Amino acid sequence: MKDQFQAVVIGGGPGGYVCAIRLAQLGLKTACVESRGTLGGTCLNVGCIPSKSLLNLSDEFKKAKNLKSKGIEVGDIKLNLSKMMQNKDKAVTILTKGVEFLFKKNKVTYFKGVASFHSDKKILIKDDQNKEIIIEADKTIIATGSVPVSLPGVEFDEKIIVSSTGVLKLEKVPSKMIVIGGGYIGLEMGSVWSRLGAEVHVIEFLDHITPGMDKEISSEFMKILKKQGIHFHMNHKVEGIKKNNSGAIITTKDKNGSVKEFNCDVALISVGRKPNTNYLNLQKIGIEVDKKNRIKTDKNFKTNLNNIFAIGDVIDGPMLAHKAEDEGIAVAENIAGQSGHVNYNTIPGVIYTTPEVASIGKTEEQLKQQNVKFKVGKFSFMANSRAKAIDEAEGFVKIIADAKTDRVLGAHLIGPHAGELIAEIGVAMEFGASSEDIARTCHAHPTFSEAVKEAALSVDNRAIHS
Repeated sequence: MKDQFQAVVIGGGPGGYVCAIRLAQLGLKTACVESRGTLGGTCLNVGCIPSKSLLNLSDEFKKAKNLKSKGIEVGDIKLNLSKMMQNKDKAVTILTKGVEFLFKKNKVTYFKGVASFHSDKKILIKDDQNKEIIIEADKTIIATGSVPVSLPGVEFDEKIIVSSTGVLKLEKVPSKMIVIGGGYIGLEMGSVWSRLGAEVHVIEFLDHITPGMDKEISSEFMKILKKQGIHFHMNHKVEGIKKNNSGAIITTKDKNGSVKEFNCDVALISVGRKPNTNYLNLQKIGIEVDKKNRIKTDKNFKTNLNNIFAIGDVIDGPMLAHKAEDEGIAVAENIAGQSGHVNYNTIPGVIYTTPEVASIGKTEEQLKQQNVKFKVGKFSFMANSRAKAIDEAEGFVKIIADAKTDRVLGAHLIGPHAGELIAEIGVAMEFGASSEDIARTCHAHPTFSEAVKEAALSVDNRAIHS
């Protein structure tokens, strides 16, 4: 029957659509259900892709304003925000349509609508016209992603109090923006609007930004962002947000108990995300979840029900698109009888500011906590000829290796194209390479990648250019 499938994926984001395509490649009759109306999930529609578009365009705008100092004289530089937003939206449309094409190419059946479990093997789909159909699935993969978390008692209006979704659609540059939360998303979006002319303040509960990242990188990152004009208020807890005629007033309390108020046009709440599972009827079929409402799975992504699996942001682990993609491929291969797996020690994290920040593997803090002896090699982009030649020499590369075996345990970068450079270290770690293996690999000159080689040399105190 046309409404019976060997596998159904609920959610068409990076984890879901990749999983569906791989299932189809492996010969399973596959369907994917997506509620948004376009494929690609948060990442393509209101996350990774539109934010990177604005990060790139805002950076070009800022660079264009400084061309005169580099010997390139142009006329007045003006911002046309509506055209910039159109450019962003165009990129999103092209990529989401591209995923639809991949579904057709791989013969994946695509249902538009909200899916919920009618039973463990029957899925109810309700479209935007409230029409309902039920499809049957031998295996179901939950890949519904996550949604932004707000503060207690505070609702997003996506105009004044905005989430990561609303901040991508502002119709004018705010005079003053408050970013609540010093993590990846808040700092990226704060950077965008700061470059376009907003006065940006970041309020963070902890004493450092980018929680969980290598502390040395985190400190350097904050110094650079301060130089770029972003203001930081650390050890501040938000007590409340009230809207008024001109925007909002945010009340905070610092670690000493002092109360402070911040006025702003726009408040971006960027304090994390939570699994998007409310409408699935998980309780009805008995799917087990943890205290954070994440779906419990075993190492093969199987839930407590043998025919239902879960991947991506709805389960434990970093909420990253590429983590979800790898899990999508792994679970598809497991369902097809192969041996899919994900190496969680080599999942990189990247912040796409200028300069970029990238991290993979263990931090110094984690290794000290685990009583693992290690060596550290560092190399500054100030000593990298390519970075100096194009005036992008802020930051450094840091490689951490096991003290006895020299095996690379982690790497942390801040600098130009850090998000691309981290891939070399990821491959090295996947193959169990030592820092010497990286150091003995010939790197082209002049390139940013030479900083990675020099950091590897530095692990053994033999860097050449510093």
